[in-house]
Amino acid sequence: MEFVDKIITQLENGQHEEALKGYNIVLNEGTNEERFTLGEELLHIGFIAEAKALFEKLLLAYPEEGELLVLFAEACMELGEEEEAILALDKINENDPSYPQGLLLLADLYQMDGLYEVSEQKLLKAKAALPDEVIIDFALGELYLEEGKFLEAIRSYHAVLPKETVIAGVNVHQRLGEALSAGGSFEEAIPHYEKALEEKLEINTLFNYAFTALQAGYNKTAIEKFNELKALDPEYHSLYLYLAKAYEQEEEIDQSFETIKAGINLDEYNKELYFYGGKLALKLGVEEEAERLLREALALDPEFLEAALTLNKVLIHQEKYEEVLEICELIQSNGLEEPQLIWDEAHALWHLEQYSQALNKYEAAYNYFKNHSEFLSDYGYFLIEEGKRDAAVEIFTRLQQMDPANVEFEEVLQRLTDDFNHE
Repeated sequence: MEFVDKIITQLENGQHEEALKGYNIVLNEGTNEERFTLGEELLHIGFIAEAKALFEKLLLAYPEEGELLVLFAEACMELGEEEEAILALDKINENDPSYPQGLLLLADLYQMDGLYEVSEQKLLKAKAALPDEVIIDFALGELYLEEGKFLEAIRSYHAVLPKETVIAGVNVHQRLGEALSAGGSFEEAIPHYEKALEEKLEINTLFNYAFTALQAGYNKTAIEKFNELKALDPEYHSLYLYLAKAYEQEEEIDQSFETIKAGINLDEYNKELYFYGGKLALKLGVEEEAERLLREALALDPEFLEAALTLNKVLIHQEKYEEVLEICELIQSNGLEEPQLIWDEAHALWHLEQYSQALNKYEAAYNYFKNHSEFLSDYGYFLIEEGKRDAAVEIFTRLQQMDPANVEFEEVLQRLTDDFNHE
């Protein structure tokens, strides 16, 4: 094997021309043992096409050798030749010692193609052959996690942990934390994230830990971990929105707003940051800033319905009724229907003295908000102003039935009745 070792050394030293000459000698004139050893080495260091050619040569002599078929399939997978890999793996005999490994590779291939059921069948078959093989439990965990079958993923990862905590460079505690968190078991997930971070500080794991702490209601822990992440990588854009939310949960609104502004400076095309910033600005009583941020969110996504609805509330409060209609038209022009916008239109048209159009909109909105006391009150006062006393009586009667203790509704009904008696 000295000749093979020499080729590998030449490759490592950048002597590619000399290595290529040696490679061609092994490929065309070498022994099968040399071809096998060189193929394994080349596959390991990333010379995939060259390794594949060696395995192809060997398969001419040993067409049913399971280990060779597995190595050949691995090379094909690295080269993106999935169909060729599947054909090779399907040739492995069930009695071959490499059969379970072949099943694992097939499962991986089918998983990549989104054929989860077929992938699961291959893995379960492999597990039946090697019930104590930890890599199979791990592979099942990975499959179930990707599928969103979190309970099954959790069971599989739990089966791995007594034997291994890291497989193929992946921390099993991190994966288990992810599965638990995704399944809603936030408190149970936290210790696993902590163990994963004890073994290796990794920023995505740190983010998931902080996010899970936030979901569990551990706001102070979330703030601490998000800030730790920010110190490690200030340009980790995803952290800013959730750090702001953690601050808001702790009633630190100013700090929350500053966090959003810092996030926007780094990620100026993130509509969620502008939207959340707009809501925080409203909490701080800075309506002009809220309007600006909400408009930015809507500019980034003209179909951002939640931003449009929040912006309309601001504009109605500021009595900018023509702008309310512009927002309604923008959303509707994108083919979106939202009952609240019909109400917004009705209210704006009323105050712009476009009464007949306002009445049409109120009547349309009524179909959606007939049990909504705030809408009914708004509609009722519009009807009074328009002199539609009978319709107003009907609306305020309904309101009084919904809220018998409301003195205002009782007084309005009394006035409407008195006006009728004086006619």
